[in-house]
Parts: sequence; structure tokens; C-alpha cells
Amino acid sequence: MENEKGLPPSFNDLIGESDKPVLVDFYADWCGPCKMVSPAIQRLAAENKDRFVTVKINTDKKQALASQYNITGIPTIMLFHKGRVLMRLSGAHPYESLKSRIEKALPR
Repeated sequence: MENEKGLPPSFNDLIGESDKPVLVDFYADWCGPCKMVSPAIQRLAAENKDRFVTVKINTDKKQALASQYNITGIPTIMLFHKGRVLMRLSGAHPYESLKSRIEKALPR
């Protein structure tokens, strides 16, 4: 997905215009719980690449974006579709819990 200038879309373009839902992992490199949940996010992304897009947002590098979405604790996992928030989950959750919450939130 590229814009008319051939550049990758901005985050807001991606979550607003993607045909697929977008799973977003807000994290920081220094965050222990973020590191714990990362393998589960990677596994879900690999298993569901035909169902949703997965992106990671480093809140230290994208502070304005984190502020825009009121990210006050990390990790925060959000699922967007056509600009709407379908799911928001904070903290390190195990794979099965993440999978279940995402499944319930995905559009049918």
C-alpha cells in the first residue's frame, strides 16, 4: 500500500484506509513486558497475515502518535479497522488470551 507519491502510508492513512484490520503493538525497547509479549504478537502476525496487518510502534520514537492514542502504559495492543478502534488491551497477555481477544474483535 503506497500513496500517490510512491511512499509508504502514514500510520493514520494505514489504519484509516487499509482493507484489512490493523493490529498495532505500542512498545518500547526497554520494556520487559513488551519483550515478553513480542513472540505472541509475531506468532499471531504470521498466522493471520491474510486477515490483518501488524505493525509495531516504538512509543519512545513516536511520542506524538502515542499521545494521540492516549498510550499511558505499554505494551498496549490495539486493533483498528477503517479508522475505528475495535480492540484495546494493555499489559503482557499470553498468546491464547491475545488470540481470543483479537478473534472476538475482528470484523466478520
